Order: sequence, then C-alpha cells, then structure tokens
Amino acid sequence: MMWFLIFLALLVIWAGGTYWYLFGKPSPFSLESVRPAGPREWDQKKRDKVIKQGFSVDKVPQNLDVIVIGSGIGGLTAAATLAKAGKKVLVLEQHDQAGGCCHTYLEKGFEFDVGLHYIGQVHENSLLRVAFDQITEGQLEFHKLDQHFDTIQIGQGEEKRDYTIFSGKTEMEAHLKKQFPDDTAAIETFFKIMKVSAKKTHYLATLKLIPQWLALFLLKSRIAHLVSTVFSLSGTCATDLVNTLTSNKDLHVIFSYLFYGVPPKDSSIVINALLIHHYKRGAYYPKGGASEIAFHIIHTIQKYGGNCLVRAPVSQVLVNDKGAAYGVKVRKGQEDVEVHAPVVISNCGIFTTFQKLLPPEIQIKPDVQERLNMMKHGRGSFLVFSGFDGTQEELGLVSTNFWLFKNNDMDRSMEEFFALSKEEAPDNIPMMFITMPSAKDPEAKIRHPGKSCMTILTMVKYEWFEEWKDTTVRKRGDEYYNYKMRFANKLFDWACTIFPKIKDKLVFQDVATPLTNMHYLGAQRGAMYSAEHNLDRFHAEVVARNRCNTPVKNLYISGQDVFSCGIAGALHGGLLCASTVLDHIVYIDLLILKKKLKKRKAKELAQLATKKLQ
Repeated sequence: MMWFLIFLALLVIWAGGTYWYLFGKPSPFSLESVRPAGPREWDQKKRDKVIKQGFSVDKVPQNLDVIVIGSGIGGLTAAATLAKAGKKVLVLEQHDQAGGCCHTYLEKGFEFDVGLHYIGQVHENSLLRVAFDQITEGQLEFHKLDQHFDTIQIGQGEEKRDYTIFSGKTEMEAHLKKQFPDDTAAIETFFKIMKVSAKKTHYLATLKLIPQWLALFLLKSRIAHLVSTVFSLSGTCATDLVNTLTSNKDLHVIFSYLFYGVPPKDSSIVINALLIHHYKRGAYYPKGGASEIAFHIIHTIQKYGGNCLVRAPVSQVLVNDKGAAYGVKVRKGQEDVEVHAPVVISNCGIFTTFQKLLPPEIQIKPDVQERLNMMKHGRGSFLVFSGFDGTQEELGLVSTNFWLFKNNDMDRSMEEFFALSKEEAPDNIPMMFITMPSAKDPEAKIRHPGKSCMTILTMVKYEWFEEWKDTTVRKRGDEYYNYKMRFANKLFDWACTIFPKIKDKLVFQDVATPLTNMHYLGAQRGAMYSAEHNLDRFHAEVVARNRCNTPVKNLYISGQDVFSCGIAGALHGGLLCASTVLDHIVYIDLLILKKKLKKRKAKELAQLATKKLQ
C-alpha cells in the first residue's frame, strides 16, 4: 500500500510538472496584440530609421536580458517572441541594413529581393500566418500569387519539356497527374509522403524540445517509430525512394525540383516533400516587398523596450571562467565595445558561431567539435540581379517562377558540375532559378513605375572564388569581375530564351558570388541556406542532438541551422530557440490561438449564412 501511495504521489507530481511546463507559464502571444494593418510606409528615410539604425552605445537598451547576433528572420523571430514575453532584447547586425536574406536593396531605381522569392503556408489561420501576425502584430500583409506559381523546364532545344505546378488542396496533385498520366500511382504515393511529412513534422521538432536523453531513448528503443513513420522517412534518401515509385526521370526532377545545393541522392525525402507541400495552399509574396518583414518585426521588438542596430559586427561571444556566455564584443571603428546580457542567441550559423565568435580555448573543446562534426558547409549561392526599362506587360514578365534544368538527371548533373575545375564551371551550369519580384508585388508599380527586375540564382562551389577572399568588396579586380561575368552572361542568355524581350531593355545588372554573400549576409562560404541540408543531418537521432542549446551555457543557436532552410525554416528555428530560452513551448500558444481564430471564423461564417437566409 505504501509503495502504491508513493507511486501515486510521484505520478501526481509528474502530471502537475508536465502541465506547468506546457501551460503554466504566460503566453507571449495574444489575439489582442494583432491589429488591422496600417498604411504602408513609403518614406525611405522613415523606413531607414527602423531597418538602418546604426550602432552606438547610447542606443543600447539598459538592463538587457538577451542579445541576438544577426537580424535574419530566425534572429528577429526569436527576438520578437522573447520581447513579447517580457525580455529586453538587442539585435545586432553586421550589415548596414537589417533583415538578412529578407532584406532588399535599391539601386538605380530598382528594388531587388535577396533571399525571399516567394513563401507558402501563410493562408488565413495557418500556423505560419498566426506566427507572422504575432511577431509583426498584424502589420505584415501577403499577396497571393497566381495558381500557376512554378514552371519547370527540362532539356534544351527541340527536346525541351515544360511542366507547370499549380497550388490548391486537390488541384496540385490533379494537375500533376494530367501531365504524367502513366504515373498516377507514383504521384499518389508521393503525395501521401508529403501529407505524412507535413502532418508529422512537429514530431521531429519535438525531439529538440524534450530532454535529449528522453528523445534518444524514444528513438533508440524504436518507440518513436511506432508512433509515426516520419522518424524513418526523415533519414530516407530521396533518390532511393522515388526510384521505387517510377522510372520516369522527368518526374524524379519534379519531386526534387526546389534545389538547395544538395543532389537528391544526398537529401532527405521528408525535406524535399515538405518544400513542395509548402506551396500546396498557395504561393505568396509580402506586399511592399521582402523588407516589410524586418521593418514590422523590429517595430515589435522596439515596442517592448528592445532595439535592432546595424553596422554592429560582433567579433566575439564573451565567456566567463565558468564556461557561460555573458555578452558580446562589438567592433566599433578601431575599438571593441562590450555589451552584456545573461542570454546570447546566435543567428549567424553554427560554423561562424563556433569557429569565429567563440574564444579559441572554447572552440577546441570536444563537445563543441562534436556539434560542428554533425554539420557540413553548404554550397555557395550565385545570383544575377537585372533591371529593365519597361513594365512587366511590355516585357512579358510574370509572377510565375521558372526552374530550368539542362537534363533530367539531377544527381549526375550536380555531381559532374561540382567536380569541374574553376575554368570549366561557367560554361557548364546545369540548372538555375528565375524570379521576378516586380511582377509579384502589386505595389511595385507604385514604388518603381515603368521598371521591372529579375533575379537569377544557381548554386556554385566556394572554392571557385576562394582566391579572391581577401580582397575588398567592389574592389576585387578585373580577373574576379571577368570570371563572375562569365557565369552571369551564361545565366542571363539562358533566361533570354524564356523572356526574349528583356535582352534589349537591360539597363542595370549586379552579380553576387559566394564572396558577396559572405560580405553582406555574413553567410559562411557564401551559403545562403547555411549548413548543408544533407541526408545525415536529418536522421532522427541527429535531429534530436542538433538543438538550440549549445555546449556553452547561456549561448543558443537560431535560424536555418536549427531545423531546415528557407524563410519558413529559419522562422521555425527562431520559435524553437525562443521556446528553449523561455523553457516554454510557444508552439502550444500558437496552436491555441489558431484554434480560437478558426472558431471565430466559423462563427462569422455562420452569422453571415444566417443573414443571407433572412
């Protein structure tokens, strides 16, 4: 009887502790904080006061609780969530503009997005939309793009094939079946995998939030695998799986067309499926451009007593003799300024954080090296920004993105391309992506009348540009310029085969190499998607070990290196980081809000239906 009472008491204590952990702490989010979107701020000087506020000691808030290094979407999300939870937060950005891959830049009357080309899953009352509404307090608006949001072109010359991707809960699958009538079973199976990946991804995220010993126990004992197939799917090779579905190589490309520098044979089927599912309910673009994201999130941070300062390169994370982070050193002119806070969050990637910002004696510690060994450097990105005189109608530009592949063997073409020498590479680019931001944002015509722009992206090797790594931006010399223009000219000529009218209307062109991305984005080796998203990284046990906590007490990681790449992936990295810092799962708060919003929407629809009947 005594043992039973002890067991009962322990059960009550465990249940009470679990309830307190999940629901006992106040939520940083609320329906009341979201207000109707205000008028767009067109005055660039007023915008610059928010997104281009330079660092100085007098602008640092007193009694800081948190310092965030890097103002990408992951860092800003963590900062805004913590600010709404009552923390005083300072975001430090090395560039002269906040936003990371969400920033835009203006040149010669053109505005280019750097990293956000479109986004999905922001339809009404979706979890991602609820999160955006909370961190911007309802001020960020999205424009839904055409249902035909992507075109995939495979092959060249007379062998060229075009496939179109449609959004829609049922339309995406149905439209794909029309284009591949002999592979309907393969498509159905892939969409089932998409559904499992989307519905059960939160199980993978949960591995990062529960105690690590518990997560590893559930995985090694295979108990987790009994709950969902997502734990085994996440470590399944994309090429191996799609080979079991169909021998149609064009369809293989479709299943992996959203490339991020990793060939399908080295990537997880879950990540590739999630990327396509991301746009199932529609593709969207921020009204006013990508810079609206940082602009409104920073307003939220400032509202709760924090700030975001640019031209603030962090040179070191300060670590005390007990091995705990307690602040950072910021380079100001020729001096280092110390800024202290009990919590430091790094949003600048695991390699930069551990290899550059930590003191040398901390870098060499076995547990730090163990975390680094879980990751590999990602591929560098190469972008061509082109500006044209003429409207989208005059030039035949559309909001649809174009993904171009020279052949239908992604594994072979990527392997061969990355094995090429520096001299051979520019003439043998196997794939590229084309986006037209001016055709996506309905307000672009107001801000930049009579002008259109295009961004072209492909993946390259950092080593091809490494010899110029010690040169200064925009002063790297003729050899560097001529080399990068070999890539740019090939890419632009390829784009002209799709949009022939742009060739004679080109009035501005800028080219970003991995070195450019290192300078402006702080991206290690120019990898815009941060650490490589290879198959090894998504084995369930590695997912469980790769968490926001670090071997350095009070130092946390946010952004793309926490879970996955892209704007949505980085935002979730920020939410996971905020959950870890607060020791409170903020996703539960978001899900409760989502449920309330859906209930409110159902009530509104019912009232509307009643009025119609009257």
